[in-house]
Amino acid sequence: MFKSILVPIDLSDTDLTKPALDTAATLAKTYDATVRLINVLQMTPVMLAEYVPADFDIQQRQSSEQALAIIAKESGIDAAKISTVVRQGGVYHEVLDEATSVGADLIVMTSHRPAMRTYFLGSNAGHVVRYATCSVLVVRH
Repeated sequence: MFKSILVPIDLSDTDLTKPALDTAATLAKTYDATVRLINVLQMTPVMLAEYVPADFDIQQRQSSEQALAIIAKESGIDAAKISTVVRQGGVYHEVLDEATSVGADLIVMTSHRPAMRTYFLGSNAGHVVRYATCSVLVVRH
């Protein structure tokens, strides 16, 4: 049923993303699917650019790539079936672009419990659910 599963990983709160990763691992084993982990780095605000080292973006990307590699290794998913990518930009834009790029037929992600602010502004998970062209499974923490 599923051949390519995309899992957005928030490295600032890996406990929140663990249920999605566990779910994706189970589905990947069940359907012999591949899993792609994605972490999206926010753009450094222009007003802060002069206060951070010149290679800040490079350091941040390398740190994220290393953290994703550890998560992938510890996921229990066969190494030949899992890959990682770090992208930079808006979270839901990059998740949707990556889903298209890898031909994902399922996105598995976690979401915080709804708060009043997300009813008006929307959350990243909400945007992904609304605009994804593939199935989306939102796992509540």
